[in-house]
Amino acid sequence: MATEALAAPASTPAGPSRRRRGGVRGNENIAGWLFVAPVIVILGLFMLLPILMALWVSLTDWNGQGSPFTSDVPFVGAKNYTRLFVEDGLDRRDFMTSIRNNMYYVGIVVPVQTALALGLALIVNNRMLKGKGFFRSAFYFPSVTSSVAISVVFLFLFANSGAVNRLLALFGIDGPEWFADSRGVLHLLLGVVGVDSGPAALSSGGPFGLTWWDWLSGPSVAMTSIICLVIWTTSGTFMLIFLAALQNVPVALDEASMLDGASRWQRFRHVTLPMIKPATFLVLTLGLIGCWQVFDQVYVMSQGDPAKTTLTPAYLSYRTAFVDFNYGSGAAISFVLFLIIITFTLLQRWVMADRDQPRRGRWWRRRVPEGS
Repeated sequence: MATEALAAPASTPAGPSRRRRGGVRGNENIAGWLFVAPVIVILGLFMLLPILMALWVSLTDWNGQGSPFTSDVPFVGAKNYTRLFVEDGLDRRDFMTSIRNNMYYVGIVVPVQTALALGLALIVNNRMLKGKGFFRSAFYFPSVTSSVAISVVFLFLFANSGAVNRLLALFGIDGPEWFADSRGVLHLLLGVVGVDSGPAALSSGGPFGLTWWDWLSGPSVAMTSIICLVIWTTSGTFMLIFLAALQNVPVALDEASMLDGASRWQRFRHVTLPMIKPATFLVLTLGLIGCWQVFDQVYVMSQGDPAKTTLTPAYLSYRTAFVDFNYGSGAAISFVLFLIIITFTLLQRWVMADRDQPRRGRWWRRRVPEGS
């Protein structure tokens, strides 16, 4: 009896204690939502709401006059999207030309700038290097300079009588007219071996309004100069990301691999690269997104010319909406570009995922431990 009398009061405070604890947690949740509420409101008003408005515009034939939400604006549904992929015409040809140009741009810029940034980071991270601060500033300086200013400088460098052609003339090479030459680099290389035109199988047909010979042209000479500019200006930023990752690699791992007899290349491949894999994924993702969104260099240096060989989806969306006043098609191009970026980012994440780690099952498939 005495034991029961002592045990009874000990169990009664458990209920109020839990309620009191839940009340505290509830207050913390309310306080947390109050703190993040201003950010949610700001993002909703200035990011989510404009995105939804642009999505509605992409489904209409709005010309920029008046409000796009009135009944006077014709609703066309998915017609702005079908004109980009299905219907034959200038809209589809221009859009697919911009996709082709941007694909070559991405395929060259992303690998080269990533490799160059990693190489610069390895140089700066060398413990035997003197004057690290100077080299860090020198390599990073192009990234903080105005892209418009650098684009104007490159216009002078790649002019017909500019420094680049003068340098090529010293080696007996007649430099091209960089921003007036619409020929593809692959076509130029084939022309060296005597192939000036494509075979009938490649020139007669192709997907999305372009022939296979057009798809296989490679970047134009004008696009090549823009590629050189972007690689030079973006490598410094990605160098800092790689440098931060390299400085987090434990020195003990590198020393242990040296004691095991690993060569410098083996240490880099089997120790350094796996340790900086998150940074590599970040650099590739940022580079991929930035390359698909390239606009300012094209706007300043070429505006899509010559012969639309430097036309990109971002610049085409701007020109369609704000020059041709076809805001519906311009918004549709921007949303297609958004889906392309999301698709390539998810694909890149899947490719770089760790294959040696066991996949986590769904929460509803997890087995409950025995005895629970």
